[in-house]
Amino acid sequence: MRVPPRSFPYAVRALLAVVAGLALWLAFPEYNLWWLAPVGVALLGGATWGAGGRGGFGLGFVAGLAFFVPVISWSGIFVGKLPWFALATLEALYFGAMGAVVGYVSQRLGSRQPADTTGEKLTQLNARDTSPAFNWVSFSRAANAPDRRSPRPHTAYPLSARTAYLLIPLAWVAQELARGTTPFGGFPWARLAFSQADSPMAYVARYLGAPGVTAAVALVGTALLVTVVQLRRGSRAGVLHLAAAVVAVALVGVTLVPPTDGRQVTIGLVQGNTPRAGLDFNAERRAVLDNHVRGTEAIGANKPDDLSLVIWPENSSDIDPLRNPDAAAQVQRALGAVGVPLLIGAVLQEPGSNLSNASLLYRPGADGAAPERYIKNHPVPFAEYIPYRSFFRRFSDKVDYVTRDFVAGTELGAFRVDAPGGAFWALPTICFEVAYDQLMRDSVGQPGAEASLLVVQTNNATFGYTAESEQQFAISRIRAIEHGRSVAHVSTVGVSGIIAPDGSVSSKKTGLFTAEQIVDTATIRTETTVSDRLGPWPERVAVAVLVLLVAYAAWRGRRDRRLRRRRTT
Repeated sequence: MRVPPRSFPYAVRALLAVVAGLALWLAFPEYNLWWLAPVGVALLGGATWGAGGRGGFGLGFVAGLAFFVPVISWSGIFVGKLPWFALATLEALYFGAMGAVVGYVSQRLGSRQPADTTGEKLTQLNARDTSPAFNWVSFSRAANAPDRRSPRPHTAYPLSARTAYLLIPLAWVAQELARGTTPFGGFPWARLAFSQADSPMAYVARYLGAPGVTAAVALVGTALLVTVVQLRRGSRAGVLHLAAAVVAVALVGVTLVPPTDGRQVTIGLVQGNTPRAGLDFNAERRAVLDNHVRGTEAIGANKPDDLSLVIWPENSSDIDPLRNPDAAAQVQRALGAVGVPLLIGAVLQEPGSNLSNASLLYRPGADGAAPERYIKNHPVPFAEYIPYRSFFRRFSDKVDYVTRDFVAGTELGAFRVDAPGGAFWALPTICFEVAYDQLMRDSVGQPGAEASLLVVQTNNATFGYTAESEQQFAISRIRAIEHGRSVAHVSTVGVSGIIAPDGSVSSKKTGLFTAEQIVDTATIRTETTVSDRLGPWPERVAVAVLVLLVAYAAWRGRRDRRLRRRRTT
């Protein structure tokens, strides 16, 4: 029987955790080395495997810091290091919890022998008689298990150990669900799925959503981990696991390519740019508005006959056009230049002393009627509103950069747009809302709005020349695949572009801090993807199975302790 290799010292495990976090970071834009995501999963799985609950928590936390500190470094560009490190630390705690689960369960289920506590008895019994039949009977008796329950010896991996490896992808799904919903609605940024926009595994989103893509990446990483473990034990069988995973990824890239057929409509995107980057990007609010008016007039000067809609980004009019006649006149000037519906992003001085982040649809010939509106459903905590302001002011006076809180809307948005080939619906989401699974799913599932185009209006000026804009654009690409829709992604400063239902960029993609316009076609589709039909159930099933594994591990641990006590008495 082969003797298993000795476990790594904790210091080596910690180094593996750091490298795992850095590998995960490099998988995301701006580096976009998507194939490093499974490597990071494998390294973190190896670091936490068998480390126990407390050891696993520490290792997961270290990996989380190594990942989140660089991947969301854009969050501290203009507000300082404290908010950046506070957010990175909070998110790293979820990695710590994931590491604790993996360490705890694997310590109890991932041993080489079916029951660690019977190893000494088995050795003693084997010394008396080397008959294979006798050995197995003796082993069964030592384990207090009837022969019929164990028809053959498990000299490599018991069933529980093989099953235990499934907890790695399950834990990843559960971890991302937790940090995407808590606290204050969560922060679902930098999920494994969102690193895979250029990977064949992105197509899994059409069937199992973003959580399914995360699970697929983690499964490949687990296969890589099993391969390494098998090789360390002198077995080449693990190579088959890795080969099977590689073949599966290739097959996904060939067989699950989403359809892109559908009716074509022509739309325009206006990236007006801002006078400067940073938190005071809107200090010259009129200049930002004028930039977008000029961009719209440029589209109007060469307007194609089949143009059906022009879209401005979030914060394109931070002067309330419903209350400021000058801003309203500028919007009407742009509307007249193109003669088609104009969807703008505006800040409204309502309700009461608060603010609303709004998408407003203006129609030509509406004779002064109020524009249709969508109010952002999920304002960003600590950016658009400050929860427990007096408490958090003790840690940083930067909370007072948000002088007035934005209020959440309560209704989904859907704007009917008449086009030469027939009407379609523009479904708006604003900025970080694109990262929230349920909000996007609810938007696409609105009754009567099946023939639709997803619209993501965003403002990336506050993050400067960082990877944040590309990271968000990658999220929109995953959403296009997940919901089988084209996405019109438009930013004040870039990047902007039209994304096809297969996640590819079907138009030109703009640069950062440039004034550009895009006029191109988008595909209108009406299907309901498998992912939209299943809704949140893949996540729920994953969490339920993980809970069962944890419960079984706890029971196994108690059983083994009883056996140890029985052996010593």
